[in-house]
Amino acid sequence: MTLEAEASLVIAQLNALDRPTFQDVGPDRARKGFEELPPGGLEVDVASTEDRTIPGPDGNDIAVRIYRPGDGALTADHSGVLGCLVYFHGGGWVVGSIETHDLTCRSLTMLAGVVTVSVDYRLAPEHPFPAGPNDCCATTQWVINNAAELGVDSRRVAIGGDSAGGNLAAAVALMCRDAAANDDACGQPALQVLIYPVTDYDRDTHSMIANAEGYLLTRATMEWFDDLYCPPSERKNPYAAPLAVDDPSGAAPALVIVAGHDPLRDEGVDYAKKLAESQVPTTLIEYPGQFHGFFGMTRFLDQAIEAQELTAHALRRALAPAK
Repeated sequence: MTLEAEASLVIAQLNALDRPTFQDVGPDRARKGFEELPPGGLEVDVASTEDRTIPGPDGNDIAVRIYRPGDGALTADHSGVLGCLVYFHGGGWVVGSIETHDLTCRSLTMLAGVVTVSVDYRLAPEHPFPAGPNDCCATTQWVINNAAELGVDSRRVAIGGDSAGGNLAAAVALMCRDAAANDDACGQPALQVLIYPVTDYDRDTHSMIANAEGYLLTRATMEWFDDLYCPPSERKNPYAAPLAVDDPSGAAPALVIVAGHDPLRDEGVDYAKKLAESQVPTTLIEYPGQFHGFFGMTRFLDQAIEAQELTAHALRRALAPAK
């Protein structure tokens, strides 16, 4: 299928900028350039935001931003306690931050009626695998353990992310499942939202080759991210490559969103199939005419608005208060 009309226009405009690639400029300049990109999302007001730091797993501090939806939120129970989304930003584990994904988190907070906790996990290459998933898992458990303070229900906490953030969400779902087998006190997420996730390090899939260039994320950039984040010796570790897990049964129910013109399309579909075959309740949604990164571009793409609304619907269902 060809690119959807609005997507084609966005891709043409982005390609016309002829910006240097991340691998051409290196991590520091890549981060700065990513932060300076004009916002692709619509402005959404939330009731409040709070920036704070929480303790990390290695004596580090983790910065988080907490978004609140205000009165009448759709996941509120009779006493006002809410569901929660813990969100991990994309950026190949190398770039991206709370700031680059602020508009997406604002939108999901209000559409789903949840408290959203956005996580500034440690980035590669300074902090390669497993720093990222360790930070994200620690934050998820912190939210569950401090649910009363946050005004959320510890049984109604979802995790999610896009691209590398989707990889981290899938990893955290497996980490929580595995930890619970040895520790009854380990909380479990109620849903994992995987938006065009990285699930493997095979850069010779059909979608990787077919969409190697021209659709925002390239095969070469993905290989650069891989090399900075994960050493070859760890690329079959399920917490780095969730598709490598032998049996994902018992992991949180999943919503997986993929784009047709995305190098990562096939590995997202393959992971959704593996989850479903292992009896994990899984919904797979594909946007055949979209590209990697479309989810946050609500300013330009009607299908981005639709995808966020579908995600919010899944969150509301998974995090609805008990009747």
